[in-house]
Amino acid sequence: MPQNKKSPAFKRVLLKLSGEALLGKQNHGIDAEMCASLAAEIKEIHDDGVHVALVVGGGNIFRGQVASKHFGLERTVADYMGMLATVMNGLALQNALEQKGVPTRVLTAIEMQAIAEPYIWRRAVRHLEKGRVVIFVAGTGNPYFTTDTAAALRATEIKCDVIMKATKVDGVYSSDPMKDKTAKKFSELKFIDVLRKNLKVMDATAISMCMENNLPIIVFNLLKPGNIKKAVYGEKIGTIVR
Repeated sequence: MPQNKKSPAFKRVLLKLSGEALLGKQNHGIDAEMCASLAAEIKEIHDDGVHVALVVGGGNIFRGQVASKHFGLERTVADYMGMLATVMNGLALQNALEQKGVPTRVLTAIEMQAIAEPYIWRRAVRHLEKGRVVIFVAGTGNPYFTTDTAAALRATEIKCDVIMKATKVDGVYSSDPMKDKTAKKFSELKFIDVLRKNLKVMDATAISMCMENNLPIIVFNLLKPGNIKKAVYGEKIGTIVR
């Protein structure tokens, strides 16, 4: 007798991607191969019936906080420029997903009707229910808030089961494992410990919001093929914060 197919552990997920995730082998901008690879992995879980939402950063193109500090830009102006960078990344991901036959909608916190829909909570939920991947861009639409906070906010609003934070390392460490060979990896953490130890999972606003709404975060290595599906199916990878 054939075995029953394993079901996803999470029905609705928010995948948080940094802008740097789209760099691939490039030093700046968007790598088409990386977008295609990400789209293929997202398609796998989408085809399994998982509701998928994305929040993408803009650091591969423009990072507002850095530009404000080093180039003298007014912080509010720099942050709005960073939000526009996330829109470019969102459109690139939309294109990559639709080339693989995955229906998508880009929803923006800053209205720009020619290229994306304005973010409306009920509309976002309806798109997910219709089997579309929803890509949230332009952060929260407000300066001084990161795309980590946008991810926590949107995931809470649309009632996601988990935030999947894709990074370049395989979880959360006590210090930067690239610089400190004695860094200890955590397999599981509590929200309060992340805040107390100032661990670099997401910013404090995002962590506090997830803690308040009991929304777990899985931090995992995006660069290892298949990890998105493993996380969705509940396999023990990376670090879980809850």
